[in-house]
Amino acid sequence: MMMIMKMIKGIVLLVFIGYLFLWLITPTYVFKNNWLLRVRTHTKSTYFGAQGPTILLYTFPVLFMAVVASVYLHLRKKANQNHDEGEKEAKNYNLSIWRRPMIIKGLGIVTKIELAFFIMFIALVVWSFTTYLHVGFAKITHKMAAKKGEEIWQSKLDSVALRFGLVGNLCLAFLFFPVTRFSSILSLFGLTSEASIKYHIWLGHIVMTLFSSHGVCYIIYWIVTKQTSEMLKWAKSDISNVAGELALIAGLAMWATTFPKIRRKMFEVFFYIHHLYIFFVVFFVFHVGISYASIMLPGFFLFVIDRYLRFLQSKANVRLISTRVLPCETLELNFSKSQGLNYTPTSIIFINVPSISKAQWHPFTISSSSNLEPEKLSVMIKGEGSWTKKLYQTLSSPNPVDRLNVCIEGPYGPISTNFLRHDMLVMVSGGSGITPFISIFRELIYTVETLKCKAPKVLLISAFKDSSDLTMLELLLPASGAPTEFLKLELQIEAYVTREKQATENDKKLVRTIWFKPNTTDAPITPILGQNGWLWLGAIISSSFVVFLLSMGLITRYYIYPIDKNTNKVYSYGSRAALNMLLICISIMVTCSVSFWWNKKKNAMDSKQIQNMEGATPVNSPNSWFYNVDRELESVPQQSLLESTNVHFGERPDLKRMLFELKESSVGVLVCGPKKMRHEVANICSSGLASNLHFESISFSW
Repeated sequence: MMMIMKMIKGIVLLVFIGYLFLWLITPTYVFKNNWLLRVRTHTKSTYFGAQGPTILLYTFPVLFMAVVASVYLHLRKKANQNHDEGEKEAKNYNLSIWRRPMIIKGLGIVTKIELAFFIMFIALVVWSFTTYLHVGFAKITHKMAAKKGEEIWQSKLDSVALRFGLVGNLCLAFLFFPVTRFSSILSLFGLTSEASIKYHIWLGHIVMTLFSSHGVCYIIYWIVTKQTSEMLKWAKSDISNVAGELALIAGLAMWATTFPKIRRKMFEVFFYIHHLYIFFVVFFVFHVGISYASIMLPGFFLFVIDRYLRFLQSKANVRLISTRVLPCETLELNFSKSQGLNYTPTSIIFINVPSISKAQWHPFTISSSSNLEPEKLSVMIKGEGSWTKKLYQTLSSPNPVDRLNVCIEGPYGPISTNFLRHDMLVMVSGGSGITPFISIFRELIYTVETLKCKAPKVLLISAFKDSSDLTMLELLLPASGAPTEFLKLELQIEAYVTREKQATENDKKLVRTIWFKPNTTDAPITPILGQNGWLWLGAIISSSFVVFLLSMGLITRYYIYPIDKNTNKVYSYGSRAALNMLLICISIMVTCSVSFWWNKKKNAMDSKQIQNMEGATPVNSPNSWFYNVDRELESVPQQSLLESTNVHFGERPDLKRMLFELKESSVGVLVCGPKKMRHEVANICSSGLASNLHFESISFSW
């Protein structure tokens, strides 16, 4: 099986290199006037028309990679190669210098590999723009300009405006890949959607800069050449300027709300305005025509599949079993899940509570372990924003609700983790940044208790503002308790309370557990496409694309082609674009719906079990062990956890000293928290003063 997987990965890599090479030669004169003409000659068909060669060159390779990658991920999941991957990483320490973090102003924390790819992409953009200009300017002569009634500089301005748009299309082709959450292509390269959001942000800024320049240059060109009427042109068989202007307006509206100050302070405005991407894409297709728009089709095609699957999953209410209410305005929500749902530590889930907001979805890191807790999924939610505070107030009131309707999307996360390859794990957190480390900690408990493997030493360094936040450490252990094998885990917790000199009496409140009544409409969280989800995804991608091609080919051959041939008129570009977009949506909706409902039937047994489940007996949770250290603790794991914890009041951790004092040969350093903390840890690990430190940032800045 290993040989098959290597072959599959090699095939995908070859196709990917070929796809990038295609973009490299696209702006050249040889490609446009030689290679492309040959391709069109050999692929000329009355079934696909001019759109066929574009789909063959730009769309098919990406969808092929997505399908083959799905097969690879299915095999990898079945092989359970986490241990093998760890060994492979251990052998590649000679490449660790390329994984060391760097802090680049405007880009944040990036590895040298990420920076190298970013520079290469910028080089591709610059190469494409300069090559397009060189080819375009070579055609501009005094005779040609005079024939159009223009001066040389005006014709060159026209050429520059067009080239801005062409290069913008290059960036647009990659824009939707990072926001496809259930993506086989991202997972194949070891990426996740939450970690790739920064690439979407970078690409978004570049796209809108190029398209804005494209629009401004054309407006100036039309004004100086007295062709302002072109701004109202919607040609039947050519570029539609009005559609382009509408697409640009939608893009500018989205762009204006993406900057951090607006996105963080007015998240709802950002959230709702960002749905204008639908209008942006639709009018973009109307602007350039479906034939040319097929260049950016593959990324958007995969995104639409993912988006519709998320829509289907989000329609059902999930079973919320209980919640632990902490005095630091923090909740732990415990959901029922099927045993067939597996996820890795640091995975995330999107949650919607209709009683608070029907439209808002918020991502939260899963704090449970699917191995240690096979029938439960937990998330920790800190009341820091308006939505989370409303949720906390709803559940922490003296008379809390006895049930809560909750919808979810996910979970999403990495295919595997390599934490076991280290001799020691150092987890640095600030405030609610401890959440992903809870899932890692619980997974290590499972490793020691069930797999009987030696887990790395663990040093947890947590900084909190107030002493009440210390109760977050209680969530390291599941509500049902931890096995006694947990005692074999070498754990040290250094907790820092920065704003208080000592624990205050007013904060010594109890941690409450609230149990919810089951409802017949609730269902456990199940894998959206079953346990063979990657295979189903590959089947959906391939079958929906085939359905689209067949329907488009038949309609083109027996409806559009006869009109073009018999009337000597070109079938409207706008009608053709609308028809293609409709066929794409129908093919995706049909194939996704069939796959989703087929797998939902397989999960019907879990739903019946949850309907009959009365839940655990509602009881009050034990007093907070951080505030009752003198009482006799009944839980041995809790007592052991308390003994492993040192609490420091009125100071901040000296991270530099603590990290440099570690002598283990391989130390994995994970950090999740405020930007300043992440940058401080990144600087320490990248200083080169300690070769045993291996940095990994965990940040969810949506």
